[in-house]
Amino acid sequence: MNRGVMALPQLNIYRHDRGRRALITLAGEIDPATAPQVRTALERCLSDGLTTIDVDLTAVGRCDSSGLSVFLHASRHAAETHASLRLHHPSPQTTRLLTDSGSDLLLL
Repeated sequence: MNRGVMALPQLNIYRHDRGRRALITLAGEIDPATAPQVRTALERCLSDGLTTIDVDLTAVGRCDSSGLSVFLHASRHAAETHASLRLHHPSPQTTRLLTDSGSDLLLL
């Protein structure tokens, strides 16, 4: 299958630590192609012993169910290690996804 000049999904991940807190800023789209990168970044925060992970979604255009799955998995893992994961500034589309799945109370 020739995909021509279609651009690959792009997601930039920035991490800023302050003590035992991390701010993860995501920019781009979260879909099946990029969700594994998000999972890796969040798991690395937990394995580094951080107790608070704030995820800034201001610059995320679209987040699908694969992204939601990553956030829920990371949130459960964080809870097991007495850490917390919170999503901040989701787009209206992402907020709807979280609300429709009942995940808004857990993640926002």
